[in-house]
Amino acid sequence: MTEPAEKPESEQPENPTPENGSDATSSIAVLQAELTESRDKMLRALADAENTRKRAERMQIDATKFAVAGFARDLLEVADNLRRAIDSVPAEMRRDNEFMNTLLEGVEATERVMLATFEKNGVRKISPKAGTFDPNHHEVMFEAEIPGKKAGEIIQLVEPGYMIHERLLRPARVGVAKGDPDMPTTRTLDESV
Repeated sequence: MTEPAEKPESEQPENPTPENGSDATSSIAVLQAELTESRDKMLRALADAENTRKRAERMQIDATKFAVAGFARDLLEVADNLRRAIDSVPAEMRRDNEFMNTLLEGVEATERVMLATFEKNGVRKISPKAGTFDPNHHEVMFEAEIPGKKAGEIIQLVEPGYMIHERLLRPARVGVAKGDPDMPTTRTLDESV
């Protein structure tokens, strides 16, 4: 075997290392800048992936918690009708008619089981009979002037509301006071100007 002959100087590959020291320093600076930029992009991509994972996890939890919301909303009418049936029978009829009393005890037991099932699945009843109107949980059905009551004070529960976990399923329907004209009112900022 013969050894390959040495290539002439014109065919030799160029030295990839620059001859000048400042060129090497500037090349290193460029490479470090590219490395820093690549590292920044990688960290942003990792953070974005982590945020996407957390968002998907939250969506899965919400889907699990609130999957029964439509079904529960449909059953609210059944719960309302059970309560209406119980409330429609006068106390003396219950007392005087054993059959009616037994029937109503069965309806009350059914209502208790339904409300317990609601509770077990994160649905709870909102029954404000007093307090101040809260637009996040209540719906005003009527207003009335009631002596001694402030404007916006709940005076009657028309229909209970329901929450599913921390979300409103149906607002409580209430009657509120218009406000007693004899009660002192608080001044607003507009009135004081």
